[in-house]
Amino acid sequence: MTDDQRQNMPAEAEIPTRYGALRLHVFTDAEGKEHVAAVAGEVRNQRSVLCRIHSECLTSEIMGSLKCDCREQLETALGRIGQEGGVVVYLRQEGRGIGLANKIRAYALQNEGADTVDANRMLGLPDDLRSYKLAGRILQDIGVLSVRLMTNNPSKISGLSNAGMTVESHEPLICDVDGLASGYLQVKRDRMGHLLPGDWRSPTL
Repeated sequence: MTDDQRQNMPAEAEIPTRYGALRLHVFTDAEGKEHVAAVAGEVRNQRSVLCRIHSECLTSEIMGSLKCDCREQLETALGRIGQEGGVVVYLRQEGRGIGLANKIRAYALQNEGADTVDANRMLGLPDDLRSYKLAGRILQDIGVLSVRLMTNNPSKISGLSNAGMTVESHEPLICDVDGLASGYLQVKRDRMGHLLPGDWRSPTL
């Protein structure tokens, strides 16, 4: 097999996980970043597929940061699809798209009293730079016809719809989180329009 043939092979394989067997599909974007669709069960040519579009959060998912609920949301979503079938699309959009270095700069400003929105603005950055066009293409590529989207973010619903994927419904993704994340979640609700209840530590809306 030539190098070109190896590079053009689909990058996909089934792996055993704590959530059950997941089939991982790797997609490379124009900038060379690799994104993953983790699939449980059969999703090709299926409608109303349980789906989570999740953006990378190294600080929480790898370092165990208590400043946000990203790790809890990812683990909850993987647990759901492991039980019910579905797909988690993992996008390499660290820090709501501003990148890891800018995210850490924003954290430094938050340590001085700024909230997550104002910290980004003090750096001359948008509140949220993420795009969901690639997520729509990934879902179409693996054959999903429509989704039930696990999200608290209305922008994610509209972004995925604008990318050509039918969002039949959405479901809240409310997780138990450490008290240090409470201010972050309040800002998401009050300043960014996320669909969070008054007590975001409750398991239901």
